[in-house]
Amino acid sequence: MKTNRILILSALAFLSIFAMEGCRKKGETIAIIHVRDLANQAVSGAQVILYPQPTNPSSSVAVLYDTAFTNSAGEALFNYDDVYQLGQAGVAVLDIKVKKDGMSGSGIIKIEEETTSEETVYIQ
Repeated sequence: MKTNRILILSALAFLSIFAMEGCRKKGETIAIIHVRDLANQAVSGAQVILYPQPTNPSSSVAVLYDTAFTNSAGEALFNYDDVYQLGQAGVAVLDIKVKKDGMSGSGIIKIEEETTSEETVYIQ
């Protein structure tokens, strides 16, 4: 009788832990790229491309390839909510390529789950 009671209480505790985790809302996973010129001025209208380096050089398929243009504050915003799933460890490490009027720059960004990851790229 005592063993059954312990089993029932253990099962209820186990189920309540899963129920609480299932109710957790997923936070936003955002990447912001700040684009600046050599005078440290914000650059608007620059094309920002985020893409992964292929782990298999013979594969030309890029799973995460995204392009945006900077706003008047020199920021390009990328939303990766659809890429990140709860329980996933990390999201991605992506290369950054920026182009505008013959100027260019590059960098790398590590996109963390449920946070806003930011990186600044200087173009020349």
